[in-house]
Amino acid sequence: MKPLPARSLRTLLADRRPLVMPCCFDALSARLVERAGFPLTFMSGFAVAATRLALPDTGLISFGEMVDQGRQICRAVGIPVIGDGDTGYGNALNVKRTVAGYAAAGFAGVMIEDQQWPKRCGHTRGKAVVDRAEAVTRIRAAADARAEGADVVLVARTDARASHGLDEAIARARAFHDAGADILFVEAPQSEAELAAIAAALPPTSIKMANLVEGGATPLLPPSRLEALGFTLLAYPLTLLSTAAKAMTEALEGLKNGQHPFDMVMEFGALRSLVGFDAYDAEATRYRDDAPA
Repeated sequence: MKPLPARSLRTLLADRRPLVMPCCFDALSARLVERAGFPLTFMSGFAVAATRLALPDTGLISFGEMVDQGRQICRAVGIPVIGDGDTGYGNALNVKRTVAGYAAAGFAGVMIEDQQWPKRCGHTRGKAVVDRAEAVTRIRAAADARAEGADVVLVARTDARASHGLDEAIARARAFHDAGADILFVEAPQSEAELAAIAAALPPTSIKMANLVEGGATPLLPPSRLEALGFTLLAYPLTLLSTAAKAMTEALEGLKNGQHPFDMVMEFGALRSLVGFDAYDAEATRYRDDAPA
């Protein structure tokens, strides 16, 4: 039987060792993360909007679409998955519904943020956040949903650094901790010094998350340095999406120019195994007419 997702995630976090967390966008990318040996993954809202809709992460994808995508991801893997719950898609009651829906879909954790709707990718311009009181109310509502039976680890994110400065972002993260958040995430600090200030200012018992976007606002420090600063959860939200998009673009350019990208393709047997043909065929033999009862 598959272990309870939130329990598995809490066990990982309890070790306080740094957890490199490549982010997925569909069931196949999540399976690749698991097969590579990573102990957890995160369903990136940016990446799901891009791959499911070919649209930007600007609030265009719905709660229902995100839950549906997450359900397929959680079914495909045995490792815990954290889901991007955006702003909770409305008021406090919407936040509770979002948390409950994500838990029912199989997520081990859910992230709720303090942006105004429609939200934007945390490393793009034009972000705006709700006032601190409303932001804390969202986290309180998420914690209430957890207390009422939605067994998830709660990630609380603030994007206030961009519009209100680092001090306000830290103050919000501390308030989120007091409201019941399990993991604290200050989005888009702009230097190693800011990362250090965040880690030093947040409660020492809290789990701290860093978000590492290639080409984004936050420096791509090595995991060992982030661990030394005090970060436990190290998310790479776009690494798989951007490498996959680059590889597909290059493969298509080759085909267009009459050159097959043989050196880029996965061997057919490995691809069949990845998507489950071998397991399917092995189980199907149990149901042949000549199989023993």
